[in-house]
Amino acid sequence: MAAADAVKADWPLFGLTDDIRPALEKALADREPSALVTLYAATGGSPRGIGAQMIVTQNDVSGYVSGGCVEADVVRHALDCLDDHEPRRLVYGQGGPIDIQLPCGGRIELLVERVAPGNAAARNLVEAGRHRVVWASDGRESTCLPATAAQGLAAGGGRAGLCADGARIYRIHDPRTRLIVVGSDPSALAMAMMAGQVGWEVHLIRPKGPATPPPVQGIRYWRDAPGTALAAIGLDPWSAVAVATHQEEDDHDALCAALQSSAGYVGLLGSTRKLPAKRARLLAAGVSPDRFDALRAPIGLPSGPRSPWGIATGVIAEVGQTLEAAARAPAPALHTVAAA
Repeated sequence: MAAADAVKADWPLFGLTDDIRPALEKALADREPSALVTLYAATGGSPRGIGAQMIVTQNDVSGYVSGGCVEADVVRHALDCLDDHEPRRLVYGQGGPIDIQLPCGGRIELLVERVAPGNAAARNLVEAGRHRVVWASDGRESTCLPATAAQGLAAGGGRAGLCADGARIYRIHDPRTRLIVVGSDPSALAMAMMAGQVGWEVHLIRPKGPATPPPVQGIRYWRDAPGTALAAIGLDPWSAVAVATHQEEDDHDALCAALQSSAGYVGLLGSTRKLPAKRARLLAAGVSPDRFDALRAPIGLPSGPRSPWGIATGVIAEVGQTLEAAARAPAPALHTVAAA
C-alpha cells in the first residue's frame, strides 16, 4: 500500500507506533530514503506533545502528529520532500493554511526533512542503544550526538523545540522503555504481555523456571536468580522492575538488586503488611532509605478489579507515568548543539 493510501485508510493503524526509530532503521536497511517529520512547537490544545514524529516512505507511514486532522496533508508534503529533496516548515492551525485548521483551536509547527539511506546522523540514532541522544537539524544537515556530548539545545530545555540559533530544531531520544517482570503468576504474565503490546522491551525472570519459555511473544526469558538476571540485563533510568514472585527470598534478591541500581521504577506486588520487615532487611543489606521510599508498593495505579489484567493495566500506567515524568524533567541549561 502506498503511503498516501495508508494514511487515508479507514483505520489509522500507522498511528499506533510512537517510536519512529524501528521504521527509520528499516528504511536505512532497505536503502530507501525517508521523510522525517518532527512536531517542534505547539500552542493551545494539541492531541500530540512536542516531539511527536512520523516517518514516511513511498510505501509506508509510521507515527502521527495530530488527531488525524492533518496527517494526509503532512504525508503529501513528505512525499514531495522525498521527490525534490527540499525540507518543509509546516504550520497548522493559527497562521496556517485557511483550509486546514485544527478543531482544538491550537497551532502546531512541523519540520519535514529528507533522510538519505547513507545519513550518518540517522545511523547514529538507530544504533544509540541504551544511550540518550540528541537529533538536531535545519532540514538539510543533521547531527545525532550523545546527550553528554551536545553542548546544549535551547534555553528552555524540554524534549524538543528550536535550538537557540533559531535555525535548527532538536529532539531528544531516550532509550526504549524496558520492563523486567520477576515472577510467573497470571499477573506477571499479563504485565509482560501488555508491555509488549505497547512497544516496550520486555524481560521475564522466573528463577529455576521451566526450560520452555512462556507463550508470550517478543520477550526475553531468564531462569536465573533475580539478582543474577538483573545484573546481566543491566538497569538504567529507562528500566522498570516489577517484582511479583510471592517468595520472600526471591523478592528480597530482586528488590536488593533493583533498588541499588539506577532503575527508574521499582514496584512490588504483595501484602503491604510485610513491608516493614522487608524494609528492615533491605536497609541492612545496603539499600538506602531514599531508594526504599521510592519503591511502589502496592504496585500500580488504581485501575478497577484486582484481576491479572486490572493489575497489569495499573502497572503499565504507573511505569509510563513515572518514566515520562523523569524524561520531562528540566534539561540542563542549553545554548547550542555541537556540530558533528
